[in-house]
Amino acid sequence: MKLSALASALVLSSIASVSFAADVASQLVDPAKVVGAVATPKAAAATVQALMDPATSIALIQAGMNPATFTKVGQSALDPKTAAAYMVFADPALYTQWMAASMDPNFAMSMVTPMMNPNTYVKWMSAPMDPRVLNLGMQAINPALYTQWMTAPMSPANVNLMMAPLNPNLYTGFAGVAADPKTYGAMGQFMNPATYSSFINPITALVPVAAPAAK
Repeated sequence: MKLSALASALVLSSIASVSFAADVASQLVDPAKVVGAVATPKAAAATVQALMDPATSIALIQAGMNPATFTKVGQSALDPKTAAAYMVFADPALYTQWMAASMDPNFAMSMVTPMMNPNTYVKWMSAPMDPRVLNLGMQAINPALYTQWMTAPMSPANVNLMMAPLNPNLYTGFAGVAADPKTYGAMGQFMNPATYSSFINPITALVPVAAPAAK
């Protein structure tokens, strides 16, 4: 019973590791989501932990062998929402979090712990014998893989992607994101006319305030 319970725990741990690695890999290959994986200290610590696991590298290589991955990267890069996602780096609150994290011993330990864990290096040493790695090697010699790459330029998704820069709506969307105060987070209030009082707004300052009617 003890061996069975231990084996079950190891299997569940492996499945959880693979699932977590796949989630992180999908974030790292998406320009819109990679910000969420590295922007905050908590997210950065989790990403470092995932990158120390060979399962993440395997998932990244697997994604890189699929031409559809690069199609999605291009589609995401041309999405105005992706540009808005990067404006998180203009928010002073983000750097306040990093300053607090730099003085937090727990954050330092969370970044160093995966490198001090012997199990991490055991995983890397056993990676060449991992069935997923062997599967990647078999895919590399599979002619179907190269057929996918040769036919990728003729894929409707890629044709639409190449035509996207000719669409005026694309630039209208980017202009709308750039002009929206919400894009800049806390700094966006400086772009909002309602932020300024009549004292420093010359337009409203010149308009006399109507006196209340006498009762």
